[in-house]
Amino acid sequence: MKKSKQTIPKWFKGTIYEDGAIVSNRFSGDEYELNALELSMYDFIMGATTVVEMQYDQKIHSEELIKNLRKGLDWFRKHNVKAYMVLLD
Repeated sequence: MKKSKQTIPKWFKGTIYEDGAIVSNRFSGDEYELNALELSMYDFIMGATTVVEMQYDQKIHSEELIKNLRKGLDWFRKHNVKAYMVLLD
């Protein structure tokens, strides 16, 4: 599968790492090597997911956080579908 040219989305305000790393799917244990930008986006997605899950019981939702979480998932589907399928699907 072909990767598209990766760019930092304007909405992304997270930290951009200098190095990538191998990441494991938290449920299956499957691994995938991410570059620095992919790892930055992956960490944002996982952090946002955790915050949304913690707030679910309290019925407090940050609409902007949820919107950006969806944008992050869309970014991954566009730029590295294989990594998305292994780590986030």
